[in-house]
This record gives sequence, C-alpha cells and structure tokens, in this order.
Amino acid sequence: MPSPSRRSSHRIVLVRHGETEWSLSGQHTGVTDLPLTPAGEEEARVVGEALRSRSFALVLSSPRTRAIDTAALAGFGDRLVVDEDLAEWDYGAYEGLTTSQIVERRGGPWDLWSDGVPPGATPGETAHDVRRRADAVLARASAALEEGDVLLVAHGHILRALAIAWVGLPPGAGRVLAISTSTIGELGFEHDRPVIIRWNAPARF
Repeated sequence: MPSPSRRSSHRIVLVRHGETEWSLSGQHTGVTDLPLTPAGEEEARVVGEALRSRSFALVLSSPRTRAIDTAALAGFGDRLVVDEDLAEWDYGAYEGLTTSQIVERRGGPWDLWSDGVPPGATPGETAHDVRRRADAVLARASAALEEGDVLLVAHGHILRALAIAWVGLPPGAGRVLAISTSTIGELGFEHDRPVIIRWNAPARF
C-alpha cells in the first residue's frame, strides 16, 4: 500500500484502451495484440481532449498495441514509457473466448477472480500473479507521485487489479469493479488514506 507525504495531493489516472474487435464481441483479450477499431481510435482522441489540461510526471503503458496507440492518439505518445507489468491478464486456454463460451466449456458458473484459468500447455495467470504485477506498477507510480500526477494506459482486468491493490483489498475484490473501453479512473488520497476517487468515467459526458 502506498504511503502519503506530499504525494497525497497527486493522483494516478487510469485509462482503459479504446475499442477493439474483441472488446466489442466480449472475447477475452490477454496476449493477443489486436489494433483499435476506427471507433476505438476516436475514443482515444476523446480521452486526449478530456485530459488536455492535465500534466503528468510519468506516463506508462501496457506493451500491447491497443494501449500504446490509445496513449499516442490521446496525445501522450512522445512521453510514453512501456511497462511490461501493465499487460493484461494472461487468460491461457481461455484467450479469445467469451464468458458464455467459457461457462459452456466448464459446464457451470465461472468467475475469473476466484476460478482463474485452467492449467495445461497454456496455463495463464492467477489473480495473485496479476496482483504481484499490479503491486510493482503501483510502487513505480507511487514514487513518481512525488513529482506530479501519473497516467497509466492499460486494460480492463489489470486496471481493476491496480485499483483494488491501491486500497488494500484482496485480489478477488476486482470482480466488483466494472470498466468500459476508453474510460477514466483516478486513484489518490483522502485524509492520507489511499482511495478510489473516480472510476469508469466516460471521457465525454
């Protein structure tokens, strides 16, 4: 968990990448490197408009094209630093499947945060694996808060993991947070306690 000091006046801004073909269809997209759709590109530009008045001491992005392009189209490509720990959850054998397809395959209910993905040739990650990456990103971002706000551009599940790690909730708590493409969240402090200030907010109201 981050500690306060003068960082308490600064925030970590979270942006989920713009629309892709698989985010539109509901397919789980972890390691697959899909581009933005034309609509997703426009969404990214709108995010840039929403953040135009903000300055950032550090801008980090997932290594996936959809996140890097979102950051670039939003106007932050020249300051972007790729962080491998911001990659989306590795879904292993569930990559490319929708939740309904996974439920059908399993023959019963499924929750990513508690049930995870099946072991095998492509084992994927557990919620605890993703939490370790989230903690590493937050340590890097928290250090930069000494200088100003931090922008993180990434994916739905890793951003949920970041938010719950920030406020000290267990890994499985990510299931209670919904997040849409090209939305904005903010993590910060209230009375020197880490809090989620803003979540899943559309860039254009």
